[in-house]
Amino acid sequence: MMITGKTGVFFMVADPIDQVRTPEIFNQVFARCGIDAVMVPLQVKRDHLVGTVRSVFESPTTRGMVLSIPHKTAAAQLVDVLSAGAQISNSVNAIRRNPDGKLEGAQFDGIGFAESMDRYSMNYRGKSVLMIGAGGAASAIATALAEGGASSLAIFDVDSSKSAALAQAVDQRYPMRTVVQENNDPAGFDVVINASPVGLKDSDPLPVPVDRINSNAHVCDILMKNQPTPLLRAAMSKGNAVLPGFDMLILQSPLFLEFFGVKEAAEQLRRDDSPARDLLFPHELRSMVKSVA
Repeated sequence: MMITGKTGVFFMVADPIDQVRTPEIFNQVFARCGIDAVMVPLQVKRDHLVGTVRSVFESPTTRGMVLSIPHKTAAAQLVDVLSAGAQISNSVNAIRRNPDGKLEGAQFDGIGFAESMDRYSMNYRGKSVLMIGAGGAASAIATALAEGGASSLAIFDVDSSKSAALAQAVDQRYPMRTVVQENNDPAGFDVVINASPVGLKDSDPLPVPVDRINSNAHVCDILMKNQPTPLLRAAMSKGNAVLPGFDMLILQSPLFLEFFGVKEAAEQLRRDDSPARDLLFPHELRSMVKSVA
């Protein structure tokens, strides 16, 4: 594509940055729709997040920002306005500048995750769920599970204060039973979700002891790197149904684009997301899950 002085710029912000896939989807859709815009990645340290966000949105060519690890919770504290979903989950994965100049944050991870489970007929409604992680994405997923009708949610994080805060926030708003899990033992749960960064590094341990996973449990890993992750490979070897994180991103991408005012691109992706799926979710990995689409 031709980048000119009029090209709108979207930013993808994370640390580390090499695992992110959102720029691939955005730039593919922009090219297909003939939209004069581009998304570029920015690796930003925690301590530099506030300065980076404030600085880039000073430019009128900045059209929006998507955020990933580890910035989603911190971003909720620096914007001026929060969408309803961002308020409930206390996390943000998208920021835009409104006409009045105020920065608004929204959170779409939870919707994308729930829709990805629906796409593959992985029922979580009325089921018991163990979630590993209590960061921004985990908060959004917990909210979506509660709104969707999961029967119970246990949260484990190596930082027990984070899991306690998230469990309390969800428990106060929803009738779903939400508790802090004292360890990462998945025994007895219907759904096991890794919503933590564990697995990004080859040296990382497994998020849960796989031999303790129920034989009929669904196992999900939202990481976008190293798929199928060691967790999913081990679960598949036991015969468990598994779900990688690709469709979670694909299914929330139209929501990002609509939030940023790029409605034509959002509608195009809703009509046909197969190019994005071919880009992110290789055919050789699709045998991992059974599509209902």
